[in-house]
Amino acid sequence: MLEHGGRLRQAARQWGIPLADWLDLSTGINPWAYPVPGIPISAWQRLPEEEDGLEAAARAYYGAKHVLAVGGSQAAIQTLPKLLPPGRAAVLAPSYAEHAAAWVKAEWAVTPFAPARLEEVAKDHNVVVVVNPNNPTGEHITARRLRAAARALAKRGGLLVVDEAFADADPRDSLADLAGTKAAPNLVVLRSLGKFFGLAGARVGFAIARPELLEALADAIGPWAVSGPARVAAAAALNDRAWQTEMARDLAAASQRLETLLQITLGASTGTPLFRWLPHPRADWVHDELARRGILVRLFLEVDGSSSLRFGLPGDAAEWQRLEAALDALRKDL
Repeated sequence: MLEHGGRLRQAARQWGIPLADWLDLSTGINPWAYPVPGIPISAWQRLPEEEDGLEAAARAYYGAKHVLAVGGSQAAIQTLPKLLPPGRAAVLAPSYAEHAAAWVKAEWAVTPFAPARLEEVAKDHNVVVVVNPNNPTGEHITARRLRAAARALAKRGGLLVVDEAFADADPRDSLADLAGTKAAPNLVVLRSLGKFFGLAGARVGFAIARPELLEALADAIGPWAVSGPARVAAAAALNDRAWQTEMARDLAAASQRLETLLQITLGASTGTPLFRWLPHPRADWVHDELARRGILVRLFLEVDGSSSLRFGLPGDAAEWQRLEAALDALRKDL
């Protein structure tokens, strides 16, 4: 399995610090999760049914015509490559590593590409996969460029897959309303409730695409992909516009605060309202020193020798103070 953030139990064993004493900033998950209402007992007792309002809430929230609820966008990431005959897939790099791994596992030839090469790879690949905004860099590719790439791919029957897991807090380049329409039948958009809504444990995501592709995806994944209780929680979150508006504002302010704090010790960062990312020549040392203090951040070590760190948002005043004190303690050695 690929490495991911949030593996606190492993960190607790490695560093000899009790689980309850950790500050986990490794995931980019909203620390202020949506306050899920009470779950009716029927959601636990009955098999999930699609006519419960979840898909309607998703269509309204994303402005999409066709949606499929899946067990987190990861379910679609793993399944989609198996539905198509193997060919050439270009996958944005660096980005969420599960994308490239899924296409490789399905026996596709995978080409990593930098954002500047989007137009180039769209001309000679069967599939192009983009994470937008990107994880871990936070970089945006404009909707205009993505639409052009989709058109270039469509000329040869190709597919554009856009993972928008971090788009909720900053949806300016989202293509969710375009995916699967007559204007872009070869566009697939993946969304998740794990990040912005802070409901990663519910394992709820959506694939947005043309109906026949969603039908094939649903058939491959199988019935009851999302549990009844998770469907109730997800529908409530998607329908709560007031919470969404207030949370987007709060996250933007917190992200700016984190950027200011990191600049003092480590330098300028990029990112999204949910995390900050920065390359650093001593990223592994910073990661270890923070871990010795019970603070877990995400470390990225690339094959070219470069290294970087991703910081999620502290959740309260005590956590902010703890991070600030730890970074201040490292400053003299940097």
